[in-house]
Amino acid sequence: MTGTTVHLAVYDTFADWEPGFATAHLTQHGHTVRTVGPTSAPVTTMGGLRVVPDLALDGLRPEDSALLVLTGASLWDTGDTLAPFARTARAFLDAGVPVAAVCGATAGLAREGLLDDRTHTSAVSFYLAATGYAGGPHYTEADAVTDPGGPGTGALITAGPTEPVAFAREILGLLGVYGPEKLDAWFRLFHDSDASAYEVLQG
Repeated sequence: MTGTTVHLAVYDTFADWEPGFATAHLTQHGHTVRTVGPTSAPVTTMGGLRVVPDLALDGLRPEDSALLVLTGASLWDTGDTLAPFARTARAFLDAGVPVAAVCGATAGLAREGLLDDRTHTSAVSFYLAATGYAGGPHYTEADAVTDPGGPGTGALITAGPTEPVAFAREILGLLGVYGPEKLDAWFRLFHDSDASAYEVLQG
């Protein structure tokens, strides 16, 4: 399982459209996606879908995973309910396992101090600034960003809520699903509707 399993965090109000491009193409290319909830109890997404987690957060270990994906959710901005997921992200990064966060999850990581010293992005800079974090100088205006981390630490992907395709691009590139040429073509196809990119993907 190590190296081929990606863990997707699921919790009430999570933005179910944000990880879809990534999880679909990871699954099609040999990765297993497992969902991780606060407990094993079902959660309800922002879109009203009921999801039964594959495992509870207290059973998740970095050594069993290739990547932890954290999506946005209303709960990131309404209290500390999801703080355990941010602490788990710290454990992953400290263990050298990458983390990918989009939308509100970036604010959760900011509150945990995980963006203080890493290049990152989010919805807008003042959204993260409102958390009181110290990472403002490292904020980048981009659709999605991958910070490779230092020796012994995991890479960190961040993206804003309007960029699920760019978020997926960074994930697929990090995990080696596509090489640079095909990754660019994949992005042009799904982000720009560039039909000519399909031939590159099929080549």
